[in-house]
Amino acid sequence: MSRKVIAVAVGEAHTLALTADGSVFSWGRGTFGRLGTSKNDDELFPVPIASGDPSGLHFVGIASGAYHSLALRDDGSVWSWGYNAYGQLGNDGENQSIPCLVEHFKDLGLPDESTEDSTKTPLKISAVKAGGMMSMAIDSHGSLWIWGNCPQATDDGGFCLLSSDIPLPVWSFHGHTVVKVVCGNEHVVAAVSTGETFNGGDDLVCYAWGNNNHGQLGLGDNESRARPQVISTFNKESPWVVYEIACGAFHTAILANKKSYDQEIVSNCWTFGLGENGQLGHGTTKSTSLPEPVDALPQDAFLISLDCGLFHTSVVSSAGDVWSWGMEKGLGLCPDASFSGTDSGDALFPLRIRAPETNGIRFTSPMQVACGAAHTVLVSDNGYKLWAWGRGRSGTLGNGSITDCYIPSAVMWPPHDVILQDKKSKEDQMVSKTGEDGGEFAETEELNSLRTKLSLMERYANLLHISIFRKPLDERKLPQLLQESSVFDIKKELEDVLEKADDEELTRLEMFYEGMLSSVKDKLMKRRVKELVKECLLSLSNGRQHYPV
Repeated sequence: MSRKVIAVAVGEAHTLALTADGSVFSWGRGTFGRLGTSKNDDELFPVPIASGDPSGLHFVGIASGAYHSLALRDDGSVWSWGYNAYGQLGNDGENQSIPCLVEHFKDLGLPDESTEDSTKTPLKISAVKAGGMMSMAIDSHGSLWIWGNCPQATDDGGFCLLSSDIPLPVWSFHGHTVVKVVCGNEHVVAAVSTGETFNGGDDLVCYAWGNNNHGQLGLGDNESRARPQVISTFNKESPWVVYEIACGAFHTAILANKKSYDQEIVSNCWTFGLGENGQLGHGTTKSTSLPEPVDALPQDAFLISLDCGLFHTSVVSSAGDVWSWGMEKGLGLCPDASFSGTDSGDALFPLRIRAPETNGIRFTSPMQVACGAAHTVLVSDNGYKLWAWGRGRSGTLGNGSITDCYIPSAVMWPPHDVILQDKKSKEDQMVSKTGEDGGEFAETEELNSLRTKLSLMERYANLLHISIFRKPLDERKLPQLLQESSVFDIKKELEDVLEKADDEELTRLEMFYEGMLSSVKDKLMKRRVKELVKECLLSLSNGRQHYPV
């Protein structure tokens, strides 16, 4: 269970992963304490967050704003850490580098009848969400709370952004159930039941409010709203029912099913708001204030996950197809992206992301996609694999490197701590079976040290394999040469890769080479690498069966 990821949340340049056993791991940029590790250092691999409670924390939900993070505990309490300039942590203190309890909900519940004093049962939260400098929570009654840099009404009925370190209720939805909520830099979108309760059917209506300078509210104009207003495309009478929503900095994306009585499920992605980087996927850089479908997506694809970065958008289908569009070929804010010629620029239409593990277009058993400012993370294999691509600086991709990657790169999962935890659990079980003395299964300090070194070597070998072959090392698919001998002829393996590669694969190899070369700072080393590659290509073109070393 500690290896299975059930949710990911992505901030500006950091990522959170929630596992099935209630643990939270983080990686990427560490400034402001956003990783929750008790320090501000960057992390190149997933690491467990620090525990802000001596009794330990078991989480069931996570969320990321630009520079802060939220987590929902199994007892319904909310914990926060990271940047707090706008009160988005739910307290009036400084930035926090470990999870801290949002105290406000403790005294909002009903009186505890089991005690004679005035103690109240804390209000339980059922979902958390964050974006930009805002934080939000949905309580167990379906009510919405918001804090941080929030859209609010002025005394004259106008619109403003108000910083609040106290969670404020959104009274507009009183008598209804808020099912989902998301936010961009300064706008909020929510899916709310038409009746008092949500029955899981077609009774969801979409509301939006906040800054609307680019039409990101989908209301047909550019006028900001201080209070929620129904998006007419997804109102009670609409033939479409919303099931997923996401916000970029200044654009919004929605997944909706067409109401049908013939059991045929038809889904589509709708986008609106700022479009100057192609993040709407409509084939232009025009902005739009009304929801428009992304027609370039296949009509027969059932979309299961959606997210928006600052200026890009990504979706995933149930079949394992992944598409991205927007800034820098759908990578987000990557000013150093090494595209050139006709390949450069923003993606105005959805681009299909290829799966390196299968050398095909589909990922195995996908679950969720999440977007940051300049990177994207995909959960696949029913939660047992993580992929990331985009900007790599500060360890954002979780693969041990700070190099940008324009194709999916395997996140180092499970992390080292999980591997050691699993080994220790097995060792404890063996010791308990053989008595306190340990018998033949007792582990010596030397053996433990060797196992730790083996784990580190496994990670190192995997990194090398990813660097060369662009996919994780799978012991089930080891080359026959290595299975039959203790010597691995890396030159021959590279030769086989090149001989079997098609034009597209060779293009990807060239992109990898250019990215690798850009990370070499020593001029003499860079020149030597170029010379070696040139000699290698010449030897191949001449039909020689060897590589220069």
